[in-house]
Amino acid sequence: MTCIGTPNYALHNSGTPRLIYPLLAAGITLLFLLFGGKARGEQPKADIRFTTVITKEPGRYIGWPTAAKTASGELLSVFSGDRDEHVCPWGKTELVRSFDGGRTWSAPVTVNNTPLDDRDAGILVTAKGTIIVSWFTSLAFDDSNYTKYYPAEMVKSWKRHAEKLGPETRKQWLGSWIRRSTDGCRTWEDPVRVQGSAPHGPVQLRDGRLLYVGRVYFDAEPSLSAEESGDDGRTWRRIGTIPLPPGDTIANYHEPHAVETERGQIVVLIREEARNVMMQSESYDGGMTWTTAHSTGIWGCPPHLLRLRDGRLVVVYGYRREPFGERSCISTDSGTTWDAAHPIAIAPAFDGDLGYPASVELDDGSIFTVYYQKDKPGEKTCLMGTCWQLK
Repeated sequence: MTCIGTPNYALHNSGTPRLIYPLLAAGITLLFLLFGGKARGEQPKADIRFTTVITKEPGRYIGWPTAAKTASGELLSVFSGDRDEHVCPWGKTELVRSFDGGRTWSAPVTVNNTPLDDRDAGILVTAKGTIIVSWFTSLAFDDSNYTKYYPAEMVKSWKRHAEKLGPETRKQWLGSWIRRSTDGCRTWEDPVRVQGSAPHGPVQLRDGRLLYVGRVYFDAEPSLSAEESGDDGRTWRRIGTIPLPPGDTIANYHEPHAVETERGQIVVLIREEARNVMMQSESYDGGMTWTTAHSTGIWGCPPHLLRLRDGRLVVVYGYRREPFGERSCISTDSGTTWDAAHPIAIAPAFDGDLGYPASVELDDGSIFTVYYQKDKPGEKTCLMGTCWQLK
């Protein structure tokens, strides 16, 4: 991929005054608009190639997937499966694989099954071929604020499980986690605790570092944190925090995801629950400092970002109002603007229990997006995927 300009964090490390960052970005944006991207007024479109059910677990609930592609072209997807409902103690991280571009998939195998509820599985294949899986654990199944929405007999079984969990077990497992596989998912290293959590996990930057932008819920003051790993995911350290607009509260900010653009800056989109419009922040120094979060105008949540080989950014997200479904928006200027007025419908849905889509670009330039929703009315949710071509 052609790189436009020098990564701004390299300029920062060499001592260049910070004023150059917005000036450089503005200049590159002008060049991009003059010589690249879609013509003004041309609306993005998508050709849907196929949609498939990746896996169903009859009578069980599936949620919150992420996808990745290996160097050989194999697709991997992880999700929280074998569940009673959206909240329960039984959730575990499961993994499926496809060797034919998403048309057929293996049966699920379990990656994590802690004594707590294992949720929001993310996956990343690093440049070294290491597979990184992220997730967080929850005790919501032992909280009446959540359990009041579910059948009493079901909740009784959850309570029985909760009563078996002593304080040490809860302390040991409650939190946000990373674990690695260096042998193609055959074996997994011990989990490593991280501060932040986000549904789709960390990303890799062009300098080789892994960056994980997440929401801190445990063991520290709530915030949107940036953590880095310089050793392929073995260890992590916090390097930055995303500031919020005056008057906004961290209680409404969740589930961020990051991407590094052609220009070298990092763009993060964030779920904001009060307005349900995705917010954005940028870093020009490799994740150490961030702009104040600002609105993209995109209604929906949560985001997964992908940079295509041609430089365009694609965000996919769930649309939880009629017409329900999975949607996408495009940026042709490295996240400076988004075509929020012309969202792309990827897949329709029966109701609002859906979403958390994540995408990979296939070798032929098409996009494969995984998500969860119901395949048929009256069923519980399953894992689904759509292959589509952006025009």
